[in-house]
This record gives sequence, C-alpha cells and structure tokens, in this order.
Amino acid sequence: MKVTAIIPTFNEEIHIEDAIKSVSFADEIIVIDSFSTDRTVELAEQYDIRLIQREFDDFSSQKNFAIDQAENDWIYLLDADERVTPNLEVEILNALKDPKDFVGFYVYRTFYFGGRKIKYSGWQRDKVARLFNRNFCRYNGNLVHEVIKANGKLGFFKSKLEHYSYRGFDHYINKLNQYAWLQAEQLKRKNKKVNAFHIFVKPIARFFIHYFIRLGILDGFPGFVIAVTQSYGVLTRFIKLWLLNHNLR
Repeated sequence: MKVTAIIPTFNEEIHIEDAIKSVSFADEIIVIDSFSTDRTVELAEQYDIRLIQREFDDFSSQKNFAIDQAENDWIYLLDADERVTPNLEVEILNALKDPKDFVGFYVYRTFYFGGRKIKYSGWQRDKVARLFNRNFCRYNGNLVHEVIKANGKLGFFKSKLEHYSYRGFDHYINKLNQYAWLQAEQLKRKNKKVNAFHIFVKPIARFFIHYFIRLGILDGFPGFVIAVTQSYGVLTRFIKLWLLNHNLR
C-alpha cells in the first residue's frame, strides 16, 4: 500500500531537511507550513515534496487538514524534530504490505535533550500513533497534546522513533511557554478558575513525579532540569489562566 508522509512545520529550518530525508520511503511527502519566517520553506522546496501553507489555529486542525489533502489513505505523521530510523522504516514498510486488522500503529520515542539521550524522566514510555489509515483515524480537537482517535485496533512497532524535541534549556522554556498559553486558553474555555492548590501544590507535585517517581534522578543533571522546567510549566499554565480570566494578557 502507498503512504503519504506529513510534516507540520513552523520555523524548523534546523530540522526540516533531516526530517524529509528520514521519510524518503514515502510515496508522497506533504510539508504543511504555518507561514514560517525562517528558511524552512526554502529548504523544503529543494526536495520532492508538496508544500501547503495554512494559518495555524490548533495542532489537530492543522494535521487533519493536511491528512485530507493526501493522495493516499495510509498516513505517516512526522513532527519536524523526529527521525525515522532505518529499523523503524523496515517495520513501517512491512506493516504497509500487510497491516492485518490494524488501522494504525503506535511507535515509542527516544528523547534527546540538548543532544543527550534521556532514558528516564517520564519519557521512557512515551508513545504516539504515527502510521494510520485516515479512513479510521483522526486527530481530536485538543489544543495541546493532540492524540489520534481510532475506530479500530492499533498495533505497536518495536523500533523507536528518535525525537530531538529540545535543543537546549532556552528552547525548552520557549516551548513550555507556548504550550502554557494554549493550555490556559483551553482551560478558560472550560471556565476553570485558579486556586492555591494550582499555584502551590501542583508544581511541586509535578517536580516530585518527574524527578523521583519517573526516575529523572537517574538522568543526572538533565533529569533535574527537566523536572524543574516541568514544574515551571505547570505554574506558568495557571498564572496565564489567571491572567486570561482577568483580561490581563
């Protein structure tokens, strides 16, 4: 069966070429760009890809729009900071030859933080649905951490996807701030209010979970940084929600 690879982008000039190369096995590659202001589009157009530009509203809508433009029913969704390894490529192609009764497949991800492989910190069991049949699978409407809703069985690949999500501390903080605004807006739509529990307890609990329960302590100093910044992300989310509720953004 033929497959379309979809890569959503916004200012991904440092990633886009390697991302495209890692899905070169696909019969069609679509780059859906949210009007990048760096060289993302210029670099992407050097390859045999189909470029679509669309104003970003939320992650699910952006991905679902691109899925509707694909020539093939089977989709491989790749974030620009992810890489398909040779072993994973073999599994993908074998699944396309004979998907059995699966409508999609999960893949586990190996995280890298500032170029260093993270083995724990809550990321050791991270999985995402990346290969799927669009006739049975769609992204849900969540603003952040969108997931595939499947009408059917999902299988698992053994090989992992490489995820270079955070180039360093500043990049990590910038992403957390971006997600915090999106999460705060989502909570505001649900008429959520901020209380002392959100400000004083939840951030501390998040640090404890990532550093101790999810074994971030075994990742050394990067594990500590991840736990602290995750705690910061929770605190920031509720501060931003308070600002939105008081029209102070």
